[in-house]
Amino acid sequence: MPIDPPADKPLILIDGSSWLFRAFHALPPLTAPDGQPTGAVYGMGNMLRRLMKDYAPEYFCVVFDPRGDVFRNELYPEYKANRSETPEDLLSQFPLVTEMLRTMGLPVLTVERYEADDVIGTLTRQACASGRHVLIVTSDKDMAQLVNDCVHLLDTMKNVRMDPAGVVEKFGVPPERIVDYLTLMGDSVDNIPGVPSVGPKTAAKWINEYGTLDNLMAQADKVGGKVGEKLREALPKLPLSRELATIHCEVPLPVTLEDLRPQAPEPGVLAALYRRLGFNRWAEELSRPAEAATAVAEAAPAVLAAAPESPPSPAGNAQPTQVECVLDEAAFEAMLAKLLAAPLVCFDTETDALDSNAAGLVGLAFSVQAGQGWYLPLAHNYLGAPEQLKLDALRDRLRSVLENPAIPKLAQHAKYDINVLARHGIAVQGLAHDTMLQSYVLDAAGNRHDMDTLAEKYLGHRTIKFEDVAGKGKNQLSFNQVPLDKAADYSAEDADITLRLHQIMHPRLEADPPLLRVYEDIEMPLVPVLAAMEQRGVKLDVALLRQISGELAQRMDELQKAAFEQAGGEFNLGSPKQLQAILFEKLQLPVLGKTPKGEPSTAEDVLEELAAQHPLPRLILDWRSMQKLRSTYTEQLPLAVNPRSGRVHTSYGQAIAATGRLSSSDPNLQNIPVRNAEGRRIRQAFVPEAGNALLSIDYSQIELRLMAHFSKDERLQDAFRRGLDIHRATAAEVFGLTLEETGAEQRRAAKAINFGLIYGMSAFGLARQLAIPRGEAQDYIDRFFGRYPGVKRFMDETRVQAHETGYVETLFGRRLYLPNIHSKNQALRQYAERTAINAPLQGTAADLIKKAMIELHRHLRQDLPDIRMIMQVHDELVFEGPAALLKEHAPQIAGLMCQVAQLAVPLVADWGTGSNWDAAHEAEGHASS
Repeated sequence: MPIDPPADKPLILIDGSSWLFRAFHALPPLTAPDGQPTGAVYGMGNMLRRLMKDYAPEYFCVVFDPRGDVFRNELYPEYKANRSETPEDLLSQFPLVTEMLRTMGLPVLTVERYEADDVIGTLTRQACASGRHVLIVTSDKDMAQLVNDCVHLLDTMKNVRMDPAGVVEKFGVPPERIVDYLTLMGDSVDNIPGVPSVGPKTAAKWINEYGTLDNLMAQADKVGGKVGEKLREALPKLPLSRELATIHCEVPLPVTLEDLRPQAPEPGVLAALYRRLGFNRWAEELSRPAEAATAVAEAAPAVLAAAPESPPSPAGNAQPTQVECVLDEAAFEAMLAKLLAAPLVCFDTETDALDSNAAGLVGLAFSVQAGQGWYLPLAHNYLGAPEQLKLDALRDRLRSVLENPAIPKLAQHAKYDINVLARHGIAVQGLAHDTMLQSYVLDAAGNRHDMDTLAEKYLGHRTIKFEDVAGKGKNQLSFNQVPLDKAADYSAEDADITLRLHQIMHPRLEADPPLLRVYEDIEMPLVPVLAAMEQRGVKLDVALLRQISGELAQRMDELQKAAFEQAGGEFNLGSPKQLQAILFEKLQLPVLGKTPKGEPSTAEDVLEELAAQHPLPRLILDWRSMQKLRSTYTEQLPLAVNPRSGRVHTSYGQAIAATGRLSSSDPNLQNIPVRNAEGRRIRQAFVPEAGNALLSIDYSQIELRLMAHFSKDERLQDAFRRGLDIHRATAAEVFGLTLEETGAEQRRAAKAINFGLIYGMSAFGLARQLAIPRGEAQDYIDRFFGRYPGVKRFMDETRVQAHETGYVETLFGRRLYLPNIHSKNQALRQYAERTAINAPLQGTAADLIKKAMIELHRHLRQDLPDIRMIMQVHDELVFEGPAALLKEHAPQIAGLMCQVAQLAVPLVADWGTGSNWDAAHEAEGHASS
C-alpha cells in the first residue's frame, strides 16, 4: 500500500518439528478418507495459511530436524537419550506435511547432522548480515539466544511476539546471556547436564549478579549453601553443557537466502492433495479465486483460538465501504460538488511505486462521510482496462479542492501523498489532519502507526491488503495493472477507514490539551516542511564519491598488508574464526569477552581494549571502519541519486522514534560519521548547485543545556550562562581544580560523566569507558552529584513521577509511556527508569529542532526564498543558497533557531558556510538566545 511506509517483511523461519508436535497434541484425531491420520497435517496447514496471509513473506522456510544422530551426539552420546519415541500416528504424518509444504510452494529444509535450531541460527545470521529482519516461529526457549533488534520470535499458539525486552521479561536475562542461563539449568528432556536443583529463578539471579557464566564459575567459591556446593560439583560439566545448549550458526547449507522465496502453487495439484487428505473446504476455495484471495483459515480448537481471523468489530464500525468508481465526467462533477461542500476531505493517492519522488499517479481516492468512498482511476493500463478520465483534463478542477486552503484535508501519512501530487502539478494546501500522526502523538511507542494496524486497533476492522488485490512475490502486480473493481474497493476503503480513524482519534487528542498542542503546533505544521525538503533533495558529487571509494579500497589493501605482517601470515580479516585463531592462539592475547557460544569475542569493544597491547587489533578496527564506509556510503549513495533531479531525496520518518526524533531512510543521511577523517571526506561530496553554498547550523550541547533547565541546578546553569566550556567546568567541580588547572584528561573524564549520566550510565560503564577501577568511577559520580545536587534531585523526582503516572513528558507536552516502569523484572524496570530520565531531554531536543524547522521554513519562504532548508541531521540543519546571501543572513537564521523557546540557560547555535557539507562545519560564528 503506497500511502504508508512499507511494512517490514522479514524472513520467516519455522521450527517445523516443534510446530508439528504442537499441532499434533493440540487437535483431536483426524483421518483422511483412507484412514490415514491427518490431525497434525491439518493443524500445521491451518497455521501456515494464517501466517502466510498475515505476513505475505518474500522469504520463508520450514526447517525440520533430521532423522538419526546429530553432531551433539558426537560430543555427548547421551544427548536426548531421555526422549520418548515419536507416536506412530505422528510419525506417519511427516511425509504428508513435507508433501503439503512443497505443493504449497513453500521452501522446506533439513540438514543431516544438524538440528533445526542450528539451521535456523545459520539462516538468521546470514539474513541479518544482509540487512534483513528475521521472524522465527517457535515456542522453544533455546531460540531466545538468537533474539536481537534484527531477530524476533513468534509463538503462534499464544499470539506472542518476543523482542529483546520480551526475552528479559520472560527469562530475567538478556538474549546474549540465554546460553549461560540454559547451561545452569540444564535440560532433562534433552539430557543436558546442568547444576542440580537450579531452576529459572536461581539461574537468572546468578547471571544478573555475576554477569556471565565464566565469572560465576571463576567465583563459585563465593556462592554459599547447598546450591553453592552443587554448583562447584557441576563445574567440570558446565563447559560441555554450554556447548550443547549453544545454537551452531555456521552450518554448511545447501541453499542460499535467494532459494527461500515461496513459489505460487499449482491450484489443481494442491486441490487434489487437499481432497486426498479430506480437506475439502480448502480444495473448494482453490476453485474460487475470489474467495481464495481472502480465504479464512478454519477455526481449529486450540490452534487458532488465540489468533482469530478478525477481532470482533465495535458497534457501528463493521459496515463495509460503499464504493463508487468515477469513470465519466458526470460522476466526477457529482463527486467534485460534494468535495467542495464538505467540512473535511479525506484524500489518498494510489501509485505504481513506493518512492514518492519516482512514483506515477495511478488514481485518487476520496471520502467525506464514514462508510462511503470514491475511487478516481487515472492510469490503469492493463489489457481490457475501461476508458478513464485523464489527469490533464481534471488537474485544475482537482486543484480547486486540493489547493484550496479553506477546505480542510485529512490523510494517512500525508507527506507521501503531498510529494506525489507535487510531482504531478498539484500543490496541496489546507492539510489539517494526519491519522498516522494522531496515533503517534497519542502513544508513540504503543504500536505501529500504519493504517492497517490502526484499523484493527480502533475499529476492529481488517482492511483489504495490497497483496489481496495485487498478489505477492515475483508475480505481484504494479497498481496500474490491478483490475478496477479490486482497485476501487481497496482504494476507497483506505480513504473511508482513514476518515473513521480520525473520527475516533482526534476527539481523544481534543480531550488531552497538552497532546493536542504537540499535534497542532509541532507535528502537523512540520508535514509540509518535511515534504518540501524531501522534494528538494541534496546534490552529490558522484565523481568524488567514486574517488573516495577507490581511496578507501586502497587504504583497506594497505591495512590488510599491515595486518598480514603483524599476524605473520595471510588470513581473512572479515572472518571472526580466523581472527580468533590469530589473536588468541597465535599471539596469545588475553580473552576479554566471549560469544554466546563461549568462543573468544572479536567484537569492537574487545578489539579496542586489545589495541593497547598489540598493533593488530587497531588495524582490524580501522579495516572494518573503511569497509563499512565503503559498502554503506561511497558505493551506495551514487545509486540513490534521482535521475530526474540529479539529487538524493531522503525520506524523513516522522512517526518512528518514541522520543519524537526524526529518522532518515532511503538513504539514511543521519549516520554518516562526522568525527573521523573518512566520514568528513564523505560529507565533502554533499555539495550545492553551481553558484550556491551550504550553511550548517547546529545546536550546541543541547541535551546538557536541557539538563540544566530541567534540573534547576544553580552551578550547572551558571556555567552555561557564563559561556564556560561545560566539560572543563564539570572537571573543575568534580576534581576540585580551577578552570586553568584542569587538563585534557580531567576534561575527558568529565565529558564522559556529563553524557553518561544523561543516558543512565552506571559506575561499571563509566569505569570501562575511562579504563579506571569501578570504585574510582563511583567516586567520580558521587562527587558530580555532590557538586550538582539539582541533577540528582531531578533524576530522583523523575523516577518517582514515572512510577506514579506511568509516563514522562517533554517541555512541550510530548508524552512517552513507560509500560515496564512497574515491572517485577528488575532489568526491565531499571531500563524504564533510565528511559524516564533521558526521554524528556531527547524529546525536548527533538521538539526544539522541529519548532525551529517550522519557523525557519515560514521565514525563508516569506523573506529569503532563495535560501532553502535541505537537510536535518539530529540537532543540525543544513541550508542551500547563494553564497553571499547565506553569509549575510546566517547569524539571523541561527538566531531564529535560538528563539524558538526560552530556557533557564541560553540556547546556542554554531554556524558555518562552505562549498560542501564538511566545509560548512567549520564554525564561523554562533548565536544565542
